[in-house]
Amino acid sequence: MAALNIEYPDELVTASGKSRQVIEQELKFQLAVRLFQVGRLSMGKAAEVAGMNKLLFMDELGRLQMPVLNWDDAELAAEVWAICGDAGREQRTRF
Repeated sequence: MAALNIEYPDELVTASGKSRQVIEQELKFQLAVRLFQVGRLSMGKAAEVAGMNKLLFMDELGRLQMPVLNWDDAELAAEVWAICGDAGREQRTRF
């Protein structure tokens, strides 16, 4: 994996009262969240960038009240029909 070095002021560490390591982890997480939000990274890749497993990343998104799925109406309907099988196909005409 490639590395990215970002300069930030020492005051960020001092003002936050957190360790440099915690600040850097938070910055990685925020970057991963934003890239996931705008569709540049999948959930799995965003979790990897954040240094988390997928479930923990999803939990953190939930804590921030951010949607985990970015599906449009058609994608959501297709997923529901796929899960419901034949019963879903019967309901399809009702949507």
